[in-house]
Amino acid sequence: MEQRIDRIKKQLHSQSYKLTPQREATVRVLLENEKDHLSAEDVYLLVKEKAPEIGLATVYRTLELLNELEVVDKINFGDGVSRYDLRKEGADHFHHHLVCIECGSVDEIQEDLLGDVEKVVESNWNFKIKDHRLTFHGVCHRCLEQEEKDEEHTSKETNEA
Repeated sequence: MEQRIDRIKKQLHSQSYKLTPQREATVRVLLENEKDHLSAEDVYLLVKEKAPEIGLATVYRTLELLNELEVVDKINFGDGVSRYDLRKEGADHFHHHLVCIECGSVDEIQEDLLGDVEKVVESNWNFKIKDHRLTFHGVCHRCLEQEEKDEEHTSKETNEA
């Protein structure tokens, strides 16, 4: 984690920003919760545990700055809440998401699935792509498995009656 913080610190310095204690606390929370897709309020509540003096506006400004510098990606899964996701180091593009419409879980796809699509778009529409985002909305494997179990249970009850 310390190496990642050092790299983020250098990235901030290269753009004439400092890694203030408040910004560092925010980055640490994002790193510690890298698998989660935290809202600004979620980040704020977790940062507040580390740095009680920090304000919500400071967390918002820090997240927007980190988004601007492409340290994090600001995402919205259609629920009206902006969430922040650490960008994978060295990644050319944002990773993809699977959003479950049943339970609300979010799974990630790390591999870039859109290389060929980008080439077609750039060629056919003379459009220089800088990044892309892909979110699939559907039913996750956990909910599908639960539905199968529920159907089996209902089927057994019906057969026993």
